[in-house]
Amino acid sequence: MYLMRIGAPGAEKPVVRVDDTHYADVSDVTPDFDEKFFGAGGTALLAQPVADRIARGEVHAFAGERIGAPIARPHQILCIGLNYSDHAAETGQAVPDEPILFTKSPNTLVGPYDDVRIPRGSTKTDWEVELGVVIGKRTSYLDSVEEARDAIAGYLVVNDVSERAFQMERGGQWSKGKSAETFNPAGPWLVTPDEIADVGNLGMWLDVNGVRRQTGTTKTMIFDPYFIVHHLSQFMVLEPGDLINTGTPPGVGMGFTPQVWLQPADVMELGIDGLGSQRQNVLGPR
Repeated sequence: MYLMRIGAPGAEKPVVRVDDTHYADVSDVTPDFDEKFFGAGGTALLAQPVADRIARGEVHAFAGERIGAPIARPHQILCIGLNYSDHAAETGQAVPDEPILFTKSPNTLVGPYDDVRIPRGSTKTDWEVELGVVIGKRTSYLDSVEEARDAIAGYLVVNDVSERAFQMERGGQWSKGKSAETFNPAGPWLVTPDEIADVGNLGMWLDVNGVRRQTGTTKTMIFDPYFIVHHLSQFMVLEPGDLINTGTPPGVGMGFTPQVWLQPADVMELGIDGLGSQRQNVLGPR
């Protein structure tokens, strides 16, 4: 199943993508794809209503509506740093012994085609295509990595936009360089695990102004999504609808010589096999 939210910012309605041109409206089943929805059973609530609507031909054609992030603003956005061996190598940093955790403000979440804005004072705004994981139920102290599979509601494309000077040169936590407005485009849809043959073998890519910058695969993840969810559950309670950004492959602007940073009027395009693609125009500071 492919969950989407369409409509103006703050007024999105939940739908299920049927194919490239049609969707089923499920706003009468759930008001949003939020913590309450995932906590009450998530996609299990939608299976029969959606099947019935498709059988009756009660589907709608996409008509150019804005596509929002496929989940409502989550309780938290958790991020894993240096989680691809080839990305760690390009940054000259050691492969971590256990997941590096930082947080990102939940109000960074925007749609996959919304503009990304460079923050005031920025000199090193960067891009990062990542696999996002959405938690499907309240989770803590998982006993095994295998149990983490049942805690995952689905996967999506995210762009973990970053300001490297804020992140690495201003002291404190990485979150300072990760939490500017618009810094977490997500979607276009949330894909349930049954639709993905192997989450550990997904191609990933990102272009800036039509130039390929990132080419990677989830094969080079150091810690896979199941390990990450199990690991995080030992330190905190994961709530339904929480989003985890699981790290990026090589090709970020910081890794080039000379380094390359986003500028106003740049265009980012990115995607992951089976999870769709995104496109963002870059704006200057407001």
